[in-house]
Amino acid sequence: MAPDFLPPDLRVPSWQDVAGLMMRWQQLLVVDGEVRTCPGCGAYRDWIIFCLRDDSVWLRCRAGHETKEPGLDAAWYNRNSGPVDRFHSTLEEGLRHLGH
Repeated sequence: MAPDFLPPDLRVPSWQDVAGLMMRWQQLLVVDGEVRTCPGCGAYRDWIIFCLRDDSVWLRCRAGHETKEPGLDAAWYNRNSGPVDRFHSTLEEGLRHLGH
């Protein structure tokens, strides 16, 4: 087997190396014609949206409540997210990066 070309600190993680992706969604989130609200606190904007490796999509409000969103999937996430600009070693680090 050939040695790796790049040293470990210069390698970009692959999709198999991460638990999921996340993005910030500040505007209203409308799914099937309905504005999504947090079942815990009633928030209706400024979400963190997670897309997990199992193709499920989860919402997290600013208060930290998390709920699975069955009306969204990985295809929706990919159409609406920008390019991955950073990988984080912890969930907390990712949330800080996104301002939550």
